[in-house]
Amino acid sequence: MPSIFINAAPGKNATPHREYSRIIYMSEKWQVVLELWRAVCYDKGKSERGMQMNSQQRRQQLLVLLRQNSGPVSATAIAKEFGVSRQIIVGDVALLRAAGEQISATPRGYVLKQEQNLQTRTIACRHDDEHLLQELYIAVDNGCAVLDVTVEHPIYGQISGQLQVFSRYDADQFYHKLTTTDAPPLCALTGGVHLHTIQFQHEEDFERVVSRLREEGILFSE
Repeated sequence: MPSIFINAAPGKNATPHREYSRIIYMSEKWQVVLELWRAVCYDKGKSERGMQMNSQQRRQQLLVLLRQNSGPVSATAIAKEFGVSRQIIVGDVALLRAAGEQISATPRGYVLKQEQNLQTRTIACRHDDEHLLQELYIAVDNGCAVLDVTVEHPIYGQISGQLQVFSRYDADQFYHKLTTTDAPPLCALTGGVHLHTIQFQHEEDFERVVSRLREEGILFSE
């Protein structure tokens, strides 16, 4: 730790009360210095651990981290954990995907697909921007999840985006990001027509979602 010198010698006109106040002040000042030093050492330690870890080890630890988190984890948070740049983590994820790991990039971060006793089904929907949030609410309020959205582009074919919406909170976060970035939803490319992969545990949950979407005029059918 660098040497820090603070002149603690009492003044000529010091009184007991002034000296007591001065001691308290100096104590608090040292406390701030120590806290700052601890923070520096902690960040440096994490950075050194990240640098000491080779790329293969880091990618394996990244998988462990994703397995331990049921929800999305952002690239920024992962980079901070390993003491490397966000771009390095993005590259690690790309290599893990190329190796066959089922990692999805959602608006809120990375999610590792894990084996669960759940079913999936695809539904077709059509709605305007005003009903986007309502559509997601209907799914999660009835015990289902919306995993992705897919549209049929006349040039690129199928274009899919990961949603991973499991709750109203997830839906609100997605909608907030969509509206604050002024980014149009994928269904804007196809006049509102799009597909969703719905995840569910019980068949009756899925049937309830389909029924409610049909009632609201959101379910697409000829």
